[in-house]
Amino acid sequence: MTTITFLPHDKICPEGKTVNATPGESILEVALKNGIEIEHACEKSCACTTCHVIVRKGSQSLESPSDREEDLLDRAWGLEPESRLSCQARVEDEDLVVEIPKYTINQVSEKR
Repeated sequence: MTTITFLPHDKICPEGKTVNATPGESILEVALKNGIEIEHACEKSCACTTCHVIVRKGSQSLESPSDREEDLLDRAWGLEPESRLSCQARVEDEDLVVEIPKYTINQVSEKR
């Protein structure tokens, strides 16, 4: 079993959390299954950047992002070399440490 450690995030996961993941699951699926409500406005269809995360440890174990994911990531707030869309990044056999950025670009939630 692979573990994912989600670093503390003020609103989504204040204490941080370490959870088990099954290889083949996306980081987003693992987060949601464990009560970590990462935003995902396009419902996991790789059409927005709201589920953007930064893989602080273990990113080399993930399959390379598709061209579509890379194009979308260019629009993400706080983009870093280890940035991924959590709906597309599938867990393999190496443990991960994931940071959820402070902000997302979501016009719907910004109007609340």
